[in-house]
Amino acid sequence: MARIGFIGLGNMGLPMAANLVKAGHSVTGFDLNTNALTALAQAGGQAAGSAAEAVEGAEVVITMLPAGEHVRQVYLNQGGLIDVTKGRKPLLIDCSTIDVDSARTVEAEASRAGLSMLDAPVSGGTAGAQNATLTFMVGGSDQAFARGKPILEAMGRNIFHAGGPGAGQAVKICNNMMLAINMVGVAEGFILAEKLGLDWQKLHAICATATSNSWALSSYCPAPGTVPTAPSSRDYAPGFMAQLMLKDVKLSQAAAEAAGSPTPLAAQAMSFYQAVCDAGDGAKDFSVVFRWLAGQGR
Repeated sequence: MARIGFIGLGNMGLPMAANLVKAGHSVTGFDLNTNALTALAQAGGQAAGSAAEAVEGAEVVITMLPAGEHVRQVYLNQGGLIDVTKGRKPLLIDCSTIDVDSARTVEAEASRAGLSMLDAPVSGGTAGAQNATLTFMVGGSDQAFARGKPILEAMGRNIFHAGGPGAGQAVKICNNMMLAINMVGVAEGFILAEKLGLDWQKLHAICATATSNSWALSSYCPAPGTVPTAPSSRDYAPGFMAQLMLKDVKLSQAAAEAAGSPTPLAAQAMSFYQAVCDAGDGAKDFSVVFRWLAGQGR
């Protein structure tokens, strides 16, 4: 079992760290939120007073942070994680969802310091984090992936090596861009169906076996009441917050612009999620775009 330093104990990071404890690893964590530190201690981990303290003696360092700027700050500054761990050479794993350039910049600095690093963003939301069923999309060397896979398996069900540094982030933003578009399409279909006098339950049963089927339709349908376990049946309680989906689609659009790749549907979806957040529903599940679209037709 490994000694793990875990930085970032939010809605995703805390249950991920708790699952590492359940798997028998020794986990010391840090977060600016003292309630999160208390919760980690209650789950069997140890609370640290700083990021540097959390990674002291760690064989593996995991970060789960909100954005690229936070990842760069935590890793790259003097006294940051690369600086304080380079003599001990733990494996660094960043599970945040950030821009590809930031991931590659941090991994390059880690490599110059003699450290192995993986970018390993996740899919599966808070339920996946709690149930250890996350999908990990991993970028990094073959050697680093082999070293990190057993750790990731304590937190997830599907562990994929996407390629070299930054590849995990590239897969994640493509995945979430497609999901954002797909969710808007499902929402539009169910709104139109209601206006045409169709029953949502019947539509769902039919389309879940037809060519329009998708995860957004069959498992996460945005029309309230169609799937009892979906956020739409719980007043769009997240789940995956709309403001996080907006962040990820913005990352995809920045990457698309840099690569010269056309993404007109994603650009339109981004405008919808911006409107959802502007309307005050950014903390709701991203499937709440259904409710916003339905309101446009009134």
